[in-house]
Amino acid sequence: MTKTIRTAIGLMSGTSMDGIDIALLRTDGENVVERGPSMGIPYEPAFRDRLKRALVDARDLTDRTARPGDLAAVERNLTLRHAVALSDFLYRHEISPGEIDVIGFHGQTVLHRPDEALTVQLGDGALLAQMTGIPVVYDMRANDMVHGGQGAPLIPVYHAALSASADQPLPTVFVNIGGISNLTFVGRNGEVVAYDSGPGNTLIDQWVEMHTGAAFDQNGEIASIGEVLPGLADRYLGNPFFSSNQRRSLDRNDFLPPEIGEADLADGARTLAYVTSAAILKSAKHLPEPPARYVVCGGGRLNRVIMRDLSDLAQAQNATVIAAEEAALDGDAMEAEAWAYLAVRSLRGLPLTFPATTGVTVPVTGGIFSMPGEPGLSRAD
Repeated sequence: MTKTIRTAIGLMSGTSMDGIDIALLRTDGENVVERGPSMGIPYEPAFRDRLKRALVDARDLTDRTARPGDLAAVERNLTLRHAVALSDFLYRHEISPGEIDVIGFHGQTVLHRPDEALTVQLGDGALLAQMTGIPVVYDMRANDMVHGGQGAPLIPVYHAALSASADQPLPTVFVNIGGISNLTFVGRNGEVVAYDSGPGNTLIDQWVEMHTGAAFDQNGEIASIGEVLPGLADRYLGNPFFSSNQRRSLDRNDFLPPEIGEADLADGARTLAYVTSAAILKSAKHLPEPPARYVVCGGGRLNRVIMRDLSDLAQAQNATVIAAEEAALDGDAMEAEAWAYLAVRSLRGLPLTFPATTGVTVPVTGGIFSMPGEPGLSRAD
């Protein structure tokens, strides 16, 4: 029986809070993956500042539906920005909204406390469906937590599909270096194991912004003129997160940047770049077997210092490191593609998460489905 191939769009706004990634995918939600165009639209500095303040407003939430302070206004503003970005994307690529079967809408994570089964993503899926005229699947993390999972990472099931469709050598580890880094191990027999591996770009971004006002260290230029401070690096890498046999997902506030005065700008950036790389290799020790190759996606792959450190550390373990593009993949669009893929899986009631990816008790689907003009309907079991 031929499975239905759907055309989906994924919308992703990650923990770096730098903008919206958009990607089109044609997929059956299983083995068929046909990647289409993608683009990124940055947030203007004033809106990034509002998102940062939203993290503060969300800090004391215990009800994931509550929107105190400016959160309600930020959520509406964020949703409208996604609608405009999608409209621009469709116009640029001469695509009619009627050609799109579903949107996978991540929203913006402002609080993630897996130990409390609490995760909050700002994003009004019903409003986005109304604005675009396209069905939307959103809030895809919550049902995993209801069933005992960590709520992250969700991308591994897409990594596994990519591995099969792109004929990757196995075992391979996909490394996503966003604000938080995560690993997906795909074994020779198709076994998939995944978890957050530690701080990604978030520490470097915050450190550089504290000193310069810039949002990030472009290409690792600042880090490239600094030196690693062993004491500072050891403080991060000695965190119990890395040695614990219990893998857990991270909030961006689980690791905080150094205080002003602990290092100069360049040495701080250099040390945090090393921490990002070393954290990946320390966390990889919890994988079922040492990988032969690391395929790196996300913004961190553009930092040449991170990539050099990661390559050196992996080489010592007889593994190679390549950017996603060297595997004929798109390192910028992969998370947005994943959200498109997950939306199609949600429509079909297929699992989004598994015991070996989030620690959920059983494989579960998830997400809320919203048709234009109708309230959202949970796809959860």
